[in-house]
Amino acid sequence: MITGIDRALADSGLQGLEIPACEALNIALEQALGPLGSAKLEACEPIKPRVFRLRFEVGSRVRSVVAKRMEPQHARRNELVIRRWLPESGLNGATPELLGLAADEPGHWVWHVYEDLEQSGAFELPSRDPDPAQLAAVVRTVADLHSRFATHPVLAECRLHGEDYGPSHFASNVRDAIHALERLRPPHLSPSEAEAGVRDRLLERLHSLQADAGRRAETLTAWGGAETLLHGDLWTTNTFVEPASGEPRVRLIDWDRAGVGPASYDVSTFLLRFAPEARPGILQLYREAIEAAGGRMPADRELNLVFETAELARYANRVIWPALALWRDQVAWGFEELAAVEGWFIALGPVLPEPA
Repeated sequence: MITGIDRALADSGLQGLEIPACEALNIALEQALGPLGSAKLEACEPIKPRVFRLRFEVGSRVRSVVAKRMEPQHARRNELVIRRWLPESGLNGATPELLGLAADEPGHWVWHVYEDLEQSGAFELPSRDPDPAQLAAVVRTVADLHSRFATHPVLAECRLHGEDYGPSHFASNVRDAIHALERLRPPHLSPSEAEAGVRDRLLERLHSLQADAGRRAETLTAWGGAETLLHGDLWTTNTFVEPASGEPRVRLIDWDRAGVGPASYDVSTFLLRFAPEARPGILQLYREAIEAAGGRMPADRELNLVFETAELARYANRVIWPALALWRDQVAWGFEELAAVEGWFIALGPVLPEPA
């Protein structure tokens, strides 16, 4: 066991760390690094909540790994993507290598230990002024992922263990958001006038979307693209590029929200990370890659509607969790979060430029 790793993690922001969780991390690290008697922890750097870069002195070498603490269902999903689904589709190497994993004794949390991509020279694809060759490599990798899984038999297993982003995704998130918001009234909760205003405006918007759910489902079925494996959270921060003499090597990280649905769900997420004027060119790269693989895509006008449906479903989903937290625990941040989501609804415009 590495002495002091529990304190290092707590000092880096992981509060309430139980001893079984530290034991599980040590087991995962031993799988990744070998026997830990010769490993000395040099640094613990928080990357994001529950994700840390750990640097060790192992003999005469310095090794760096990324440790991530996850809920069991997310851990299992990431493991399946990396060790089964992508290799079976011929995309082995499109993720960081999973070097070790272990669950704490109650089974509440699972630690994954991954190779540190930055140690091999990889870096996040920037959303501002990306290198054209690196951007094109990422787009081609995403298109390849979508093309390969559109007809792959393992998609049935992806559906079993992943999220459902199909035509019902929009309607179910809108409906659940409405149910959660409706509970934010006396006797469950006594909001202020301003807080009640946020609740009521969101409810009005969501009821309008609910009335349009049938049309959006039909449009998504017709124009959303082939049903396939989706990354589910395709921000540029989850796309890493490793420079190479030939084609840059692309790695996709953080598959917690992986699932099955129309390819447009991933595409809209990715496009919205870039400035509006850059999106048509990026979409054209994706379109060319999909069509080279034998697929077809609709015109931009139809795509704008399915992209909008994907974003609205995400926003509705983000209403649910602060509303539930308010109902259960009356958290101080709940209405502030709901007000932020209302702002996202208001600010949402076409993903692609509309024709004159």
